[in-house]
This record gives sequence, C-alpha cells and structure tokens, in this order.
Amino acid sequence: MSEPVLQVRDLVAGYEPGVPIVRGASIRVDRGEIVVVLGPNGAGKSSFIKAIAGLVPVSGGQVLLGGQDITEVPAHKMVSMGLAFVPQTENIFPLMSVEDNLKTAGGILKPRVATERIARMYQTFPDLKAFRRTNAGNLSGGQRQMLAVARALIVDPKLLVLDEPSAGLSPKFVSMVFAMLSEVRKSGVTILLVEQNAKAALAIGDRAYVLVEGKDAHEGVASELWNDPVVAELYLGQRPHQPSGGDA
Repeated sequence: MSEPVLQVRDLVAGYEPGVPIVRGASIRVDRGEIVVVLGPNGAGKSSFIKAIAGLVPVSGGQVLLGGQDITEVPAHKMVSMGLAFVPQTENIFPLMSVEDNLKTAGGILKPRVATERIARMYQTFPDLKAFRRTNAGNLSGGQRQMLAVARALIVDPKLLVLDEPSAGLSPKFVSMVFAMLSEVRKSGVTILLVEQNAKAALAIGDRAYVLVEGKDAHEGVASELWNDPVVAELYLGQRPHQPSGGDA
C-alpha cells in the first residue's frame, strides 16, 4: 500500500491545557480519496480537523502529511506544506469580487502561475467565471462555498480539508456543494471533510470515521455505513450492544 496523504496518530488537542476535546483520535487518508468524519454534536469533529490544520493546540499524538510531520506547524504555514483548509464560516472576502478573492488566494504564487491557476478554476467552476466581477457577498450560499473551495485549490494542495461545507445551506445548495466536491475529487484532489449531513457526505465519500467523545469509535466504507446499526447507535450517544454473557 502506498504512503497515505494524511496519517493522524492518537491526536490529543484542545483549547485549554489539560482539557482535551480530541482524546486520541486516529485516521488515515489515502491519495485520491474522500474521507468523511462524522459524529454526534459535541463529538469534537471540528476541533479535530482544526487541530490537523494547526488551529487548535495539540498536546499529544502526531500528524503526518505525505510522510512529513506537521504536528507543530503553525496554521499560516500549512498552505506551503500542502494542506488547504476551508473553514465553516468566514472563508471568503465578501466585499471583494470573485476574481479578487482568487487573486488574493494566489498571492503566494508567482504571477504567471497564479494567472494559470485562476483560469483553471474558471474552467472547473463556470459559475465563478460568470460572476467574476461580482462581490462575493452577493453570491448564493452554494456559490460562496464554490468560491471558498476554489480559493483553497489555487495553491494545488496535497490535501483539501473542509469543515461542515453544507452548514446553513438549503437542500438545493447542499446537493450543489457535494456534487462539486465529487467533481473535485475526480480531478485528483484528496479530500478530508467533517460533515453533520451524514447521508449526503457518505454518498460521495470513500471511507468514513465516526468520532465519539473526541476519539475515533468506528470506521468503514462510506457506502456501507449509512445502514450500519453501530453508526446509528453512536449517533444516538449509545454504546454498541455487548455480546450476551461477556464483560461490559
């Protein structure tokens, strides 16, 4: 098996010393996959991927990106390491045009490369080209997420990480966003996402992990997990049934 794009080993993280939200979670993401992180409210999903992206202090464990240890890398250096993070909110500049948003995201690139990448984003996301002179704040919810993803892809990352990409969207725009992510994966981009809309995420994912109380409690093939009774129990905050006669 080839080296994973991302490997997280026994990660412990939280905002305050001695009060971990993530309590020893481990996952792996292989090249070209969409891997989904699910879990009930308060499971630590968003804190987990923010810790991976350098936004939540890590007190234990290890994060490897392409085999390189990025556990202590600060958030502002993650892009140059190959990890692009799309937060749930404040992921675009609403008072700037679509094109200026993309130019800003490409600011770390050489001008010629940035121009080529922006042109590629317009080919990938025709809506953005049609609205390139429009202030991003005037886009629909689905188009804003499209722009946020395009901004992240400008740098040609090894891994695209998204926090709740469907949050606050109508069902129509939820479908648009997940169809977009499916197309992005077809272009060869590896994706890790946290999502509360389990059904929509599992429909496009390859594998999924369920976090409970800050730790990976279950994993499997995405297409099989929707009907997995263990997942239902975990989402309800219950422990899986123990075999009769065994110790709890």
